[in-house]
Amino acid sequence: MRKPIIAGNWKLFKNSKEALELVTVLKRELCDITKVDIVVCPVFLVIRDVYEALMESNIGVGAQDVYWEDSGAFTGEVSAPLIKDAGAQYVIIGHSERRQFFGETNQTVNKKIKAALKHGLTPIVCIGEVLQEREEGKTFDVLNKQCTESLAGLSTDEMQKIIIAYEPVWAIGTGKTATPDQAQEAHQYIRGLLAKLFNKEVADVVRIQYGGSVKPDNIKELMAQPDLDGALVGGASLKSDSFVAIVKGSF
Repeated sequence: MRKPIIAGNWKLFKNSKEALELVTVLKRELCDITKVDIVVCPVFLVIRDVYEALMESNIGVGAQDVYWEDSGAFTGEVSAPLIKDAGAQYVIIGHSERRQFFGETNQTVNKKIKAALKHGLTPIVCIGEVLQEREEGKTFDVLNKQCTESLAGLSTDEMQKIIIAYEPVWAIGTGKTATPDQAQEAHQYIRGLLAKLFNKEVADVVRIQYGGSVKPDNIKELMAQPDLDGALVGGASLKSDSFVAIVKGSF
């Protein structure tokens, strides 16, 4: 039985004071939740503060990106050892905004996954099609290419430590949400693809989140789908009431 996981991607929001105000409420309101794994992913600069505020709680901490080298002359980058030292347990890799604005490719995603695994971080690997690709019937082709290239060279043991986040790019921050049937179709395809790339055991174990305008009023319907194992939440994770409602509505 796959345990659902709800992760909040705060993107470029929340300074230290704002972050601590938010997690203080989340820690109180979600303290009795055991059926779902909960993660918040703040900006790099407040990971340590958030981690310390959430110590001995049921809420994990993640980073929003990572560099694939441990150290070196890479001005402005943040490595897996540094992220882990700050208290992160998870890291988002390959988010569509990283692909769109910062040149992320399947090949760099692959290197980042391996770096994260090397240092005991749990990768949340994002994949998904843009609107034109969906309208042209290329969704499965895109997902196939992203998975095949991003997960290349991983062992079955390593793959079981990874979380996949299916995020149709056309639904991120647009207010549009894939219908439950659309989300299930994509998740089912991804799980079948994992069985082909690795094996059925891996496919049965790996958690696949949905991301894309997830809100309190659509989480139950989405989570009712058999291959949806949680959500990667954007804007709705920035407010305590909406994020708490999403977590509580996911089971």
